Amino acid sequence: MSETPERLPGWSHMPDVPLKVSPFFEFPLRPTAMLGWLWHSWFLITERLILVALAFATWVWLQPAVPAEFSFGWMIQIWLRNLAIMTVVAGGLHLYFYRWRGQGDRLKFDPRPLMANGKQFTLGGQIRDNMFWTLASGVTVWSLLEISLFWLQARGIAPVMQWSDSPVWFTAVFLLVPIWESFWFYWIHRLLHWPPLYRSVHSLHHRNINVGPWSGLSMHPVEHVLFLGGVVIFLVVPAHPVHVIFLLQYFCLTAATTHSGFEGVVMGDKNRLKLGTFHHQMHHRYFECNYGGLEVPWDKLFGSFHDGTIEANERMKDRRKRIMG
Repeated sequence: MSETPERLPGWSHMPDVPLKVSPFFEFPLRPTAMLGWLWHSWFLITERLILVALAFATWVWLQPAVPAEFSFGWMIQIWLRNLAIMTVVAGGLHLYFYRWRGQGDRLKFDPRPLMANGKQFTLGGQIRDNMFWTLASGVTVWSLLEISLFWLQARGIAPVMQWSDSPVWFTAVFLLVPIWESFWFYWIHRLLHWPPLYRSVHSLHHRNINVGPWSGLSMHPVEHVLFLGGVVIFLVVPAHPVHVIFLLQYFCLTAATTHSGFEGVVMGDKNRLKLGTFHHQMHHRYFECNYGGLEVPWDKLFGSFHDGTIEANERMKDRRKRIMG
């Protein structure tokens, strides 16, 4: 029987460690582990399936007709739609976890409260600051990119596909979006930690040491363009408009869920809906680690992976000293 790893100090909740990366990038390949990873990532009740359903609901009921020219009417509809979706998701999570204290501190990573005030925040407080940058900049950049892709598809410039063209590929695109997001996020994030870009751009996001749902998309406009710019994949990869909706909703809304500060929603004393990631929560506290996600293990390859163990924490301290000095 293996010993339980020693837990890191300063956390009120931790998942089982060491954290594991996707088995799809481990050799030799283990088909059983790969199927298990897919199953637990997508089924039965997961945020990914919820976001797929939301993307289809958005396409069916909230998508305006896109003409082959720009016009104010359909563009403002998309902006208002995204504003409402972001407010409901981030605002709902904030109300449940922090205002109503829906599950107390159960599954809460950091025992400290969010910051009520602080000179580093644009509007004087963490929540106000996060909401401003999320809604004023994040939703606007999200909407402009979405509008641009829809217009390019309507003009026949960006490749479009339908279910009838290839049901297999149509389905596969949804499965590949989280992998693409993990790949794109790692490289953009490493770029943003380049000192000149960090000081002028990414430091705004890192005002949040202890994070909440509104922190995820609280970024400088330049970072919003770089991060959400991952949608450029659909300039070369054929996609249906619902894929565009899903990819940008996945980028934006999982930013809120992964920064929720809680590992998930408790129902009947069990974590019924996984949300926050301890992997990224550690990045906000320890800074020079876990730049990417667990779907594509770039951090392991380049030595910046913190798996939540005491041993990894000591390695990260040494690494931070080398970087700083």
